[in-house]
Parts: sequence; structure tokens; C-alpha cells
Amino acid sequence: MVKTYFDHEKLNVYQKALTFVKWVDSLLKKINIKSSATDNLDRAATSIAINIAEGNGKYTSKDRCKFFDISRGSALESASCLDILHTKELINSVDLHDGKTILNEIVSMLVGLIKSNSNRLYEPNEDYNP
Repeated sequence: MVKTYFDHEKLNVYQKALTFVKWVDSLLKKINIKSSATDNLDRAATSIAINIAEGNGKYTSKDRCKFFDISRGSALESASCLDILHTKELINSVDLHDGKTILNEIVSMLVGLIKSNSNRLYEPNEDYNP
């Protein structure tokens, strides 16, 4: 097991975000085409993990939620990039499904973190189901 140095490294959602970053890197190497969608996917995937780490380091619930919200937005942006790549026939349906499955888990975990750190109201069904 890898030694953890910071609290965010202990979060399952952070570890899942790193898994997604690695998955995206493999996908982009397989595509081997530069486009705005591939560049955005790379940045958005990275942003998920970065904002989880930054948010977890904040002292107030409001600040934590702000960064977890940004991370959630980056996950949804990643899902949109996958849709675009699929529409352009640069990735197949299996890759689309695999990526969105990981993102679904990340979004669900982030919603849980946000709910546990805030007093905001939520609609009954927060699950992200592509």
C-alpha cells in the first residue's frame, strides 16, 4: 500500500478520480488525435482530482463544497467530452460506457461529500445516470 501524506489521499473519491485520470490517459493514447474535445477531456479529468484535493484542504464547509462542486462540474464536463468523442466516432460505445461508469461513481461520491458538508437542499434523486 502506498503511504498517504495528505488527508485528501485517503478519500475514496480522490482515488477514483486518479483511476479516471489514468483511464483517460490510456484512452487518449489510443485515439492519438489532438482535438478540442481530447484537450478538454484531459484538463477536465485532471481538474476532478485537483479540486477534490483543494476542497478537502479548506477549513469551512462552504469552501469545501465550492471545490467539490467544481470537481463535480469537471466530471460532468468529462462526460460531455466522451459524448463528443463518441459522436465524432473517435471512441467506441464500450469506451463511452466504461468512462461514464467511472464518472457516475465519482459524481455520486462527490454528491455524498457535498451533502455531508452543507445544509443545502437537494432534489430527491441526485444520482447521475447517463
